Amino acid sequence: MAQLSLERPKIKAYSALVIGIFCIGLSAIFVKFANLPGAVSGLYRVFIAAIVLVPWWLTKRTALPNIQNIALISLGGLFFALDLWLWNSSLLITTAAKSTLLANNAPLWVGLGAMVIFHERLAQKFWFGLAISIIGMLVILGIDTLRELSINIGDLMAVAASFFYAAYLLITQRARNSVDTLTFNFIYMSAAVMILLPINLAGGYQIFGFSERTWLALVGLGLVSQLGGWLAINFALGHLSAARVSVSLLGQAVVTALLGIPLLGEILTFNQIVGGILVLGGIYLVYQKK
Repeated sequence: MAQLSLERPKIKAYSALVIGIFCIGLSAIFVKFANLPGAVSGLYRVFIAAIVLVPWWLTKRTALPNIQNIALISLGGLFFALDLWLWNSSLLITTAAKSTLLANNAPLWVGLGAMVIFHERLAQKFWFGLAISIIGMLVILGIDTLRELSINIGDLMAVAASFFYAAYLLITQRARNSVDTLTFNFIYMSAAVMILLPINLAGGYQIFGFSERTWLALVGLGLVSQLGGWLAINFALGHLSAARVSVSLLGQAVVTALLGIPLLGEILTFNQIVGGILVLGGIYLVYQKK
């Protein structure tokens, strides 16, 4: 009985992780269905999640962190907002599978940033994994594309989004140690809203008057992908090692690619399949224990 009681939290954690990966894997599908400018879909993704968190956070009566942590988390929200803006925009130009695979290089840039900023020593496996992932990116883009230098702007946006997401992870990783999960999520999502709203206003984007289909996609993006997905993943992080979870999250690219076939009518090319395997395999090597 004791053994069974010890295993139950792990079973719940693995179940939550699977649910979380599935939820964030739906992000690209919802963005495609919404068919709105990247800044608009990004705004509603964090806004809907944030307004749901407000009453929850207030009932917890949790004290705000110090000014330094608020500023740090808010800066993370800035980079998260830019990540959403670029990645969502790329999804309207290139395929969901291709965009998600290219954007999943963020863990590699996190590793490089940790070495440069935090002076962490990286094992040879890191450099080997980095090389494999870069080769995978080139395979996804295709030989003809590279020869003609006709890289899709959507591809570049997806890669740029991975840089901003990596910056978000690097800047906020230390704040997480002293700030509870609910408060952390509330602050960075609120900051992202305050960044994306003026971007939308400055761009003259329409932020109201959408069709029912679009509103449903936006609600799904905010409640399922942003709120539900990350709450489930954060629950898993309370019972499983961060290294194991971070590697598992790479499965979102697989979820997006597979769901994109029946839901979006996308067809995976041979280059995308091989390149995707190389990218994910390289990132997996990077996060193997030394």
